[in-house]
Order: sequence, then structure tokens, then C-alpha cells
Amino acid sequence: MNKLLEPYYSPYLNLRNRVVMAPMTRGRADTASRIATPLMAQYYGQRASAGLIVTEGIAVSPDAVGGPNIPGIYTPEQAKAWRQVTTQVHQQNGKIFAQLWHVGRVSHPSLLDGRLPLSPSAIDPNCGVYTVKGYTPAVVPREMSAADIRQTVQDFAQAATHAIEAGFDGVEIHAANGYLFHQFFAKCSNQRTDAYGGSIENRSRFLFEVLDAIGEGIPLSHVGIRISPTWNNAFGIVTDNETIPLFDHISSQLNKYDLAYLHLAGFPEPGLAIPASVQIRAVAQRFRQLYKGTYIVNRGFDQQTANDIIADGIADMVSFGELFIANPDLVERFSNQAPLNNLDRTTYYLSGEKGYTDYPRLTEQPVRRNSMH
Repeated sequence: MNKLLEPYYSPYLNLRNRVVMAPMTRGRADTASRIATPLMAQYYGQRASAGLIVTEGIAVSPDAVGGPNIPGIYTPEQAKAWRQVTTQVHQQNGKIFAQLWHVGRVSHPSLLDGRLPLSPSAIDPNCGVYTVKGYTPAVVPREMSAADIRQTVQDFAQAATHAIEAGFDGVEIHAANGYLFHQFFAKCSNQRTDAYGGSIENRSRFLFEVLDAIGEGIPLSHVGIRISPTWNNAFGIVTDNETIPLFDHISSQLNKYDLAYLHLAGFPEPGLAIPASVQIRAVAQRFRQLYKGTYIVNRGFDQQTANDIIADGIADMVSFGELFIANPDLVERFSNQAPLNNLDRTTYYLSGEKGYTDYPRLTEQPVRRNSMH
């Protein structure tokens, strides 16, 4: 019943529990400099009882930005500012990885000083992009040249080095949710005819080049990767007959790297008679059979279903998103089988403390026993 609360040990991880805080965009960085703020340090520090925290997506270059007030880690000043976050977490014996992010075509010239977003091919995602003016239609991106790809590979490597210098315990490559890596993976967004397009091996090449480059600067045992094989009909990504074979290939190839973990985000297909939890469990089980290292699963879990998927050997850990927004002491609430705070989704991307650092802890309110969440 309490698998979530047991420690997790691997050759590369020593975690006090198996509750992972999932990466979530919150938009609280400094507007002009994209520097992490003291408020962000407070936010992550409040949640340091998680076995592992994975930060919100952090832009690896000025071209990687996909929204207002998104933090960066491409300048020394930005890296230095993250030190206050890692210090807060480490002072409470927590562990924290930086999620390295490039949104590719899911951006807008208004976020990029007038430049067109980059993507494997010049194909409009036909989606909305969150800008300072609210949701704005995306534009046709600029197809990345070979030089653009080489530069982006180095941007990720530099960001990883900056993250370790800033005190992070590791980094997670965001290769999911329709962003740049996913745009290389998907045939609908990658129609290149060079070494980065066409075959499954070519479309996954960019990911492995980034991994190799990062490994020249930091140990790959400090690197995790997030993928979302069932992501469909969002940000212009549509699954096809090669989607699952491609992720089979990636998952199998990753066994050649001594990574910290593979983080799978499951997305159920809407409208099916099969419950979402059953769909995600089936996807998780498929890739568990392919990837032999530490395995984290995400999406729609509560305490009971998370305990079950760990007890059944399908996952080593489970990451929680929205539950951690509203419950900074989620681990303590799980431990006490205590009620959870209600979530206010209208405050996701606001500036300031509201809906960010002002959710009450168990010690700040009466504790009522409740059924397990």
C-alpha cells in the first residue's frame, strides 16, 4: 500500500521516496532576463519532500522560448540565479533535476524578438501559442539548417553544464509533448530529406546527438529523458503507423546509455471505451519491457493507482503534476492519508504568489483522516 513512500536506490539515484514532482510550466521567471527568482526558490523549496523534483521546462537558448516569463539557463547569469533554487531544495535534503526545453515551432515571433520559430520542416502546427497577449495562432516556422541543428545540439550541452554548475543533481531532456524533439520524431512535422528525416533512425538522430554532446560535459548518469509516445492531435503532432515503432527504437537504444531514468508521459486516446488509467498502464507496460533502466511514469495517477503500478513492477516511480501544484506537502499528505487541497487552474500562469506559493500545508489546517487518494 505504501510503495510510493519507500526509498528508491539505483547506481545513480538515492531518493527518500518514489514520489516525483513532474515538470510544469508556471511562468514566474523575470520577464526581461528570464532569470529564476526568489519566489521560484520558495516554490520548489516548499515541495522538497518529493523523492525527486523535475523543474518546469527551462529554455536552452533564446530560440527555445515558448511563453512569457519562461526561465532560461543559456547565460551564466541565468545559471547563477538557479543556485538559489537548488540551495533551497538541498537544504531540506531534496533532489532536483533541471528540465531542458526547446519548444521548436510551438512559439511565436513575439516571444523571439521577431525571429521565426525553428522546426525540422517549415510546417505550420496550426495551434495556439501562449504569448503576452494570450493565445495567439502559431506561424509557419523556419526549417532548421544543418548549422541550426549543430548549434541547438551545443545549446543543450551548454545548458546541461550550466545546470550542474548551478547545483542541480541532474537534467531531464524534454523530448515529449509536441516540442522540438517530438517534431523531429513525427512524420507530420518532419519532412526532411537529409540525415534527420525519413527513416526512424534518422528522425531520432537529433536526440542521440544531443545525448552524446551532453555526455561530453557531464556524466550521462545525471541525465533523464522524457517521452510521450501516445501524444496525439496536440500542437500539430499526429500519430501515424511509425509512431510506436519509433518510440520502440528510442527506448531500446537508450539502454546503451547509462541514464538516470526514462520518464514516460502517457496520454489516453479520448473517446475510447477503455478507461484512461487502463490505457496509460498498457502504454507504460509496453515500454517497461523495452527499457531496462529506472523508469518513471506520469499522467493521471492518484496515490492508489501509483502504488499499484509500482507494486506490479511496471514503474519504479510515479510523477505527479497538478497534485503538487495544490499540495506542496504532497508526500506528507500521502503518508497521513490526508485530504488534498483543491486546485485553482486559473492561477497556473499568473505572476506572483497567488496559486503558486500560497497553498496551505497540513500543519496550517486541521487534519482529517480520509480514504487514500
